[in-house]
Amino acid sequence: MRRAPDGWHAVLRIGAVEHRIWSKEPPMVGVSYAAELPFHGDFGARAYAARRLWRAMNGRAPGPAFHQLSKQRRERLTATIRALDAHSAGSSYRVIAEALFGKKRIPDRAWKTHDLRNRTIRLVQSGLALMRGGYRKLLRPARRDE
Repeated sequence: MRRAPDGWHAVLRIGAVEHRIWSKEPPMVGVSYAAELPFHGDFGARAYAARRLWRAMNGRAPGPAFHQLSKQRRERLTATIRALDAHSAGSSYRVIAEALFGKKRIPDRAWKTHDLRNRTIRLVQSGLALMRGGYRKLLRPARRDE
């Protein structure tokens, strides 16, 4: 548990699952608590997390995590972060592409129109978007009309 400028943050481990809890006031023993769930875009995720916590506190299996990133998505994020790191260090798109895809796949000629050049640029742009706050989207599943 730690105090932060916005309140109290705690990690509650029940079984093998960690639940992260935030409170405006310092927690007290013997007091009942309620979950506050604002009706906004994250309501579904927050309600699911609250239900998992309630189930774990009552000795039930919490159930699966709200969402998992697919293997393909994890691999793309890895490439995105590697491309961003290289770009931030001053590497050219060609050098980044050679590191990500292998030097053999990068042509000596026609680099300006090659698919891997465009893909490398998109990876760097995605990394810049993540760096500018887009990483928060990773915490949310794709929106589905419910």
